[in-house]
Amino acid sequence: MAFWLARRRDGQDSEWIQRFDPRFWTVNFPRPMMASVVTTAPDALRMDVEFHRRSDLAGLIWESEDNFDHPLLAYATDRDYSRTALRFRWTSSGILPLDAPNGPALTIEGRNATGGETRWYVRLWNYAQGTPEDAQIAIPFSALTSGWSSDDPSATEVHPADIDRMFISLAPPGFVPEDDTPLETRADGWLELTNIACEGDRPMLEAGDVMLPPHGIQIATAYDDSYNLTPERILRNIRGLGYRGRIVHYVGMSHFFRLVAEEGAMLADPAGTLCNPGRQWHQAYFAECARQGYQPIASLSYELFADHCPDGWRQRAVDGAPALTGWVPPSTLLSPAHTEAMSWLRAVAAHFVALLEEAGLPVLFQIGEPWWWTFADGRICLYDEAARLALGSEGEPPEIADMRAPLDAAQLALLDAAGALLAQSTADLTATIRAAATGPAEVLLLAFTPTILDPAMPELRRANLPPGWAWPAFDRLQLEDYDWLTGGAEAQRRAAYQWVQDRLGYPVENQDYFSGFVLLADNAESYWPKIDAALDEAQTRGLSQRFVWALPQVNRDGYTRLAYSQDNDMQAFDDVPYPLALGRDASVCPEFSTSVAVTASGHERRGSLWADARLRFDVGPGIRSEEELGVLIAFFRARRGAARGFRLTDPFDFSSNGGTAPPTGADQLLGIGDGATASFQLVKRYGEEPDPQLRRITRPQPGTVSISVDGVEAGGWTLEPGGRVVFASAPTTGAVIRAGFLFDVPVRFAEDRLDIAGANFRAGEAPSVPLIEIREAV
Repeated sequence: MAFWLARRRDGQDSEWIQRFDPRFWTVNFPRPMMASVVTTAPDALRMDVEFHRRSDLAGLIWESEDNFDHPLLAYATDRDYSRTALRFRWTSSGILPLDAPNGPALTIEGRNATGGETRWYVRLWNYAQGTPEDAQIAIPFSALTSGWSSDDPSATEVHPADIDRMFISLAPPGFVPEDDTPLETRADGWLELTNIACEGDRPMLEAGDVMLPPHGIQIATAYDDSYNLTPERILRNIRGLGYRGRIVHYVGMSHFFRLVAEEGAMLADPAGTLCNPGRQWHQAYFAECARQGYQPIASLSYELFADHCPDGWRQRAVDGAPALTGWVPPSTLLSPAHTEAMSWLRAVAAHFVALLEEAGLPVLFQIGEPWWWTFADGRICLYDEAARLALGSEGEPPEIADMRAPLDAAQLALLDAAGALLAQSTADLTATIRAAATGPAEVLLLAFTPTILDPAMPELRRANLPPGWAWPAFDRLQLEDYDWLTGGAEAQRRAAYQWVQDRLGYPVENQDYFSGFVLLADNAESYWPKIDAALDEAQTRGLSQRFVWALPQVNRDGYTRLAYSQDNDMQAFDDVPYPLALGRDASVCPEFSTSVAVTASGHERRGSLWADARLRFDVGPGIRSEEELGVLIAFFRARRGAARGFRLTDPFDFSSNGGTAPPTGADQLLGIGDGATASFQLVKRYGEEPDPQLRRITRPQPGTVSISVDGVEAGGWTLEPGGRVVFASAPTTGAVIRAGFLFDVPVRFAEDRLDIAGANFRAGEAPSVPLIEIREAV
């Protein structure tokens, strides 16, 4: 499928948005407080906050440069606010009022008139009319002064012509800067800006307005990556980029839940309560999904931000080390054996089921990557106190210090028991989801094969892909394998699909595929082609539900998936041979396309436009009788003239060995093994190394292909459509893969009519029957 990485708009459609459009404000704040922003009208927004410490400070932010939208949808950068005014009505509760010391201020970051980086602090109360919690505010950027008041000796005029960003700060009652002492009770607050208007000079911004046709691929999002954005902004990108249908929405592991003070830390509320900012955001998000016809799949994992996880909930290795992921700061994994931890998961799930139904949406729920954590050094985390009691006699299960080492019968039995315990925990979660829904609920399981089927730890699958997950434990099975995908571990990917199928048995129509993801922008150019190709490969395996993980990386890298084009695949091909033997007088004409520019001095500049030649044939001279002429006419009519392709054997070049000699397994070099790549395209080389002309062979003759590896005839491979040889196990690094074969050329009739005169034919004049080679899709 065609795609590209768009870095900027280049002639695509645009629209005009008002500067300070509510959809494009963001929030930011330090943990453990929480905040969110949603749009409530075309000219209004609402920010909800939960404060836990005296020093907590949240910001409602406007940035002059769009750092979050896809390049084809982003608004234009404009840092000049000269002669511009921002007006809005301010209403708030539960935060410091406008007239309070340390009350809401507008912080402006930019450069002064001499180009020096500067930060101005503008007290909003100085520009307000009304009460401290309900006021009309007007901000004239060309007449704006920082400081407590106009009499403040430190006050300076704001330079409005070079501003990077600005934010409105919100603080709790009792705010003390740099004092991290907890508040006596959690402080809940909110702010609404309504009647937002930009007036004066430059009140509008140009923004991308693409609306790509739907392409059949679906998208994934995550609240941890988008908590700072408005839901409307997220869905604007999703719709503009052509994604429709379902959206996998990972609710995350750090921002959605209520925190309570326990064990000297701020921990997830055992009752599973959602924090108010997270609840408000998801209400708005699900409502907007329903309005636009999307069906979000709420996704909940066993992962929790480590700083907010009660100590007893964590999985632990045999040495007591808690399960910690590689994120910075790290998350941890909840123990499937811990009653309170699993009760928390079920309570959270019930809350999200209620939010989905409140929005009028179907209940679609994903249990995301539930597993027993394993460190890279082989330590598996089966040894938290609850797991020890559940898995071991008298709380002493067999020790497994290294999953990479050979394991005895007792250790294998422990892994099987851990798998059963994991399966029971997901079954209990599934039951809760179904019970919480007032109607049908669809539950999906997401599994990450590179970890659970790690070849270095072959027995790990006992614990992390238990038989208790077999069909129909869940309605749909979803697989992702991005480490193997981006690393080129093709054989492992393919083997994993079959292994999971054999173990769990989900019908193909009940399976989904996740393709992605690109953690670092530096890898975009090399990873996205593999991700895009994997989406198409999943379609060939019969998977209709295919997701890209995830929207933040799609936007960052400008990944743009295009709708299916008939140019992407050969149209209407009948895999049948031309029915007549070619006569000695049949003609073959290979052609290239070369642009030649002649300079004023007579020198040439030549550019080769095609990597491979295109063949033309005239098979008319091979027709010897009226009977064969009748066969030709019938074949021509069956192909609908030039509409349908077919096979033709080139009488001068149909073998991998020279042109016509019997093929051998050593004829053509397909590639050099790297220990990961499992598929190799059949090719034929013309000319001398190191720069031969390379021809893709897409129509080998069945039964004629032989493969050798390092000069030895090889087995354990299959021939897939398009002439791709796929090994069950990837050839080792440095192995030389060669092939021999006979092949045909995909062709069509060059014209929609066949000119044959009976008198001329009987007089011995051969008709002209031109054929032309057609390109197979890459």
